[in-house]
Amino acid sequence: VPPRSKDARFPYSRIIIMIQAKFSLESTQVEFLNEYKDYGFKDKSEMVRAAILKLKQELEHKALTNSAALYAELYSSDEEMQQLTEAALEGWPN
Repeated sequence: VPPRSKDARFPYSRIIIMIQAKFSLESTQVEFLNEYKDYGFKDKSEMVRAAILKLKQELEHKALTNSAALYAELYSSDEEMQQLTEAALEGWPN
């Protein structure tokens, strides 16, 4: 549960704490970042946060996809589990 806002008008709004970070970029990356307004961002930080969030989502999706593929592979080679699943599905959803 996120901490509660001290503003009575928005008791359940999230409080976001921004932490500064220092990192190095290549010149082409800096040039791209300097075009933040062209892409609809209010500042460079917002553009970096959006990029990090997108990368995080893509990595999580990739991990989930890999996990699903592994489970499918295990399931396809486990005849006993397939029979158990089929037995559980008989008459479902009745």
